[in-house]
Amino acid sequence: MSVLASTDSDIAEDYNCGMNGSIKTDVAIAGGGIIGLSLGLELRRRGLSVIVIDRQQAMSSASWAAGGMLAVHDPQNPAELLPLSLRSWELYPGYLERVEALSGKKVPLRTRRAMQYVASDRAAGCRYGDTVTAAEIAEFAPGLDAGDHIFEWLEEGSLDPNDVREALPAAFVEAGGTLLEETEMLGVETVTGGVLVQTTRKLVSAGMFVNCCGAWAGEAEGGLPVVPVKGQMANLRLAPERLRCVVRAPGIYLVPRGDGRVTIGATIEHVGFDETVQEPSIRKMAAAALSLLPEAEAPPQMDMWAGLRPGTPDGLPILGAAAKERCWHATGHYRDGILLAPVTAHVMAQAMLGESPDVGLEAFGAARF
Repeated sequence: MSVLASTDSDIAEDYNCGMNGSIKTDVAIAGGGIIGLSLGLELRRRGLSVIVIDRQQAMSSASWAAGGMLAVHDPQNPAELLPLSLRSWELYPGYLERVEALSGKKVPLRTRRAMQYVASDRAAGCRYGDTVTAAEIAEFAPGLDAGDHIFEWLEEGSLDPNDVREALPAAFVEAGGTLLEETEMLGVETVTGGVLVQTTRKLVSAGMFVNCCGAWAGEAEGGLPVVPVKGQMANLRLAPERLRCVVRAPGIYLVPRGDGRVTIGATIEHVGFDETVQEPSIRKMAAAALSLLPEAEAPPQMDMWAGLRPGTPDGLPILGAAAKERCWHATGHYRDGILLAPVTAHVMAQAMLGESPDVGLEAFGAARF
């Protein structure tokens, strides 16, 4: 597929000097969260010029508010998601290495194992890993009150989204990408040989356009069935290194950050674009967490926040070509945007450049709706 030729110096000159009120680029991406920036980084690696447009600051919505679990085998995930999840886990080491090398900022895995609650009808044989023993609880989660719960080990990691928030935008810019923050996208028009993206600041002329707007993806392109699903979260306090794995139990998860913070989450609320934090909901969630980990503390002034996940009717992301020529979708990742960022960038770049994606995108196309 041909794209509009442009150079990074052309982009910078047009943008900074405002010579003709427009910018030319190979690919315009709407949405500066982890999906949009990861795709932008991958396309830059392949030599394309890229502009990422964000209505707020980059990484300021769901990407920042997430738990950061790389929950490859989460039993709540649709089965169709597993091939993407497995491939993304394979890509993660190289992805983090590149982000760190470009940004100069560390994005470490904070944990490498997870204790997953096993429902009673599965307790006779764990699905993915070995049953967690009392000795292992004492080693990895001393003080955990498992009660009658049975847990299995899952070999999966977690990271702190704040680390990604600091590193990924810087890595994208260092790679030669252009980031337009505080810029609203107004519309996309297909023209001969490319697209025109209207924004509140500049007119962007691009060879291709990708909707990575997360919870706002349905508003960016009418008819796309992506809706915001609110999640409220908080931090408990615990002695550093006391909890050394993720714990997932019914209605609650605990993600240690390694510095005394234990992130707990998360509510699932269909309340539109409401991002307000409601302390009663947080305190109820904290009580559930403390029943599992009594030695943790829910301080009077807890860190509390909320984010909006991009949900779809079937819980699967929307990946692939849009109805408009030269337009693409990469959105609707719901609770797995952090996990699926590397593979989304990889397979979308393959599809956009006419290659066969490592993981087939047939199950994720917008046409299924």
